[in-house]
Amino acid sequence: MSVPLSGFCRPGFEPVRSAFAANFAERGEVGGAVCVMQHGEVVVDLVGGWADDARTRPWTADTIVDFYSVGKALVAISLLRLIDAGRIGLDDPIASVWPEFATGGKDHATVRHALCHRAGVPAISERLTNEDLWSWDRMTAALAATPAWWEPGTRHSYHTNTYGHLIGEITRRVTGTRPGAHLRAVAEPLGADVWFGVPDAEQHRCAELLWDQPGDYPDPFSFEGDARMTFMSYFNPPGYCSAGVVNSPEWRRAEIPATNGHGTATGVARIYAALLEPDRLLSPELLAEATRPQSEGFCPTLGEEVTFGLGFKPTTPRRPFGPNARAFGHFGTGGSLGFADPDAGIAFGYVMNHVIPRWQSTCNRTLIDAVYASR
Repeated sequence: MSVPLSGFCRPGFEPVRSAFAANFAERGEVGGAVCVMQHGEVVVDLVGGWADDARTRPWTADTIVDFYSVGKALVAISLLRLIDAGRIGLDDPIASVWPEFATGGKDHATVRHALCHRAGVPAISERLTNEDLWSWDRMTAALAATPAWWEPGTRHSYHTNTYGHLIGEITRRVTGTRPGAHLRAVAEPLGADVWFGVPDAEQHRCAELLWDQPGDYPDPFSFEGDARMTFMSYFNPPGYCSAGVVNSPEWRRAEIPATNGHGTATGVARIYAALLEPDRLLSPELLAEATRPQSEGFCPTLGEEVTFGLGFKPTTPRRPFGPNARAFGHFGTGGSLGFADPDAGIAFGYVMNHVIPRWQSTCNRTLIDAVYASR
């Protein structure tokens, strides 16, 4: 069966089109899209493959898909905008706006700690169900009641799924508005098709996620120490990592910003392009602070050395966003990616539906290389 491919590629960027086509022919891509903007102009906007497991629904420019942790940067932008506006400070205690959070050794945890995975709550300690997962208030209350897994500020561990509830609730306490509405307020003026909580009327546009998930997971409560923390971060509630629920209307409708943001590659690229415009979304000073290394070291959740900024990951030799040192962005499970390179004026978005549980993949790495091979 031939794979449908369509879209726009400016002369000089043919290497990206070739790499995108090769992903389907050689690297197991099922459906996806890539968008590249340079100095605010779209130079590549390609879609291809299939939006469903049966390979009957071609991926189109309107297809949206879960891009997993790409959403961490997007939820962080809303909080960073409040910092820019002087409504909350980077080093203010979280409890200054969310008093219930000041329990279990978390009273001195700061907004900065939250943004760079040092706040001490990568997992919720109370046993939860998937019904709890659909309730923003239930999830944030359980997060606030969780004792710190370590003294905040003394180490980091990737807040795989709690990050969106943590950052989103800090923002809500300042503004009264939940992450979905905040994201739409940023995205709509940019023409960016990205969502936390896909409305029922838009769900027909969602691609199916194709993920060969194991049928049974260990009970996270049966472990101790960092192993318990890590398993609970993924599987408490069981669907927190999307396993078994990712294609359900409940998952798509819920606001789980660390994990269930949906959108197009073009939408992701438009957000990053706006970040490169001084004062469009963030001030240059705060963007520079947010994209520099804030926390470095071993992460027990990811099992490796990791560098975190404030909502963004700075480029690193292990997971580079191209060749330039000031590039920043965020990967998502399966390889979805958004990044910006201030030195090249590049903004990049890539989304796909064949999920392999890792960030960097041969598909996204090949596309990044092709961008910088283009002229």
